[in-house]
Parts: sequence; C-alpha cells; structure tokens
Amino acid sequence: MLPSNIMGPRIIIVDDHRLLRAGLKSMLEKEDFQVVGEADDGRNAARLIATLKPEAVITDISMPGRNGIEFTRQIHREFPDVKVLVVSMHSETRFIMESFAAGASGYLLKDSGFEEITVALKVVLAGRKYIAPEVAEVVVGRAVAQWLSASQCELPKISSREREVLQLVAEGKSTKEIAASLYVSVKTVETHRRQIMGRLNLPNIAHLTKFAIREGITSVQ
Repeated sequence: MLPSNIMGPRIIIVDDHRLLRAGLKSMLEKEDFQVVGEADDGRNAARLIATLKPEAVITDISMPGRNGIEFTRQIHREFPDVKVLVVSMHSETRFIMESFAAGASGYLLKDSGFEEITVALKVVLAGRKYIAPEVAEVVVGRAVAQWLSASQCELPKISSREREVLQLVAEGKSTKEIAASLYVSVKTVETHRRQIMGRLNLPNIAHLTKFAIREGITSVQ
C-alpha cells in the first residue's frame, strides 16, 4: 500500500455495464489506483477527461453513443498524454489492430484476471505497450501472414533451390564453387542465376547481392 500522503495514478473507467465498473473500481482502489471517474459511453467520458485530468483510461469497445475505438482516437488526438487500456470481449484481429492504430497503449480481453489488468495499467503508465498473451497470438499470426504475402510478392516464383543459388552468389561464391556445393553442374548454376536475375529484374551481380542482403537471404555486407 502507498503511504497515506501519496496518491496513486488517476484512472477513469468507461464501460456501459454498471456492475462491471463497480467491481473494477473496487479492485483497483485496493491496489492504490485512484478511480476519479466513471462513464457509460465515450461522449460522457471525453467530458470527464477534460475536467478530471486522469493519467489513464480503461475502456470497452462496444458502447452506445461513441464506440471505444472512436473514443480512443479522440483521446489520442485531444489528450495525448492520457494512456488508454482497452478491455474488450473482442479477440478478432481487426478490433485489436484498429485499437492500437487509434492510439491505445494496451489491449486485454474481458476474461483476463484482475491481476493482469493491474499489471497492464502499470506497464502503459510507464510508457510501454501491453498486449495480452492470447491477443498477441492473433497479432503475431496476422503479422506472419502479411510478411509471407509480401515475401511471395517480392520473390515471384523463386524456388528453394534458386534461393540457395541466390544466397551463394550474394556471398561471393564462384560458379564452380556453387556447383560443387549444391552437387549440380556449372551450366545448371548459370541457368539458375540467369533466371533469378530475369525474374527479379536485376541487371547484375551487385544488384543481386544488395537485394539478397535487404531481404535477409544473406547477412554478408
């Protein structure tokens, strides 16, 4: 517990379920957070923020009047120092991404334990981002899918064998050395190299090497 003369962080809770607000308020105050205000929608909450100057806001997404994402966007624009922690029932990618894009500092699901909410608040109040583990799985899954899509677009129809040749060429290996390494003929290596440069529209070995480094195919500088 904090000494009686030290006040904890000022928090506003925004959710259209009164009982949920009451329960969260009670638990937060036991952890020395000051719940200085409550609101049932984004419009009322915006007025409270202007008056009460909280350090953080806990908000739902699905609310009447102004939803949590639009509310978060407004806070980020008008009160950039106020941290927003979204606590929602939605685990879909679009809600998570839209919340962070709007300016949220953290995202939890409503079935998270109270201990996790307090940890999340402390993290966002320290100026960092917080994302619940189950939410992180969704975000990482989307990021990997996007990366694979971009990679496939950037390396059109490049086979695994051609990627091997590309790496070895970029690392400065001679045609004979590549052929020996891959147990293929010199002519086969030359064919692969020519096809790679044609498909990637690269005019020479120098450009091919730069491309391979940029795409992480080789770390040779």
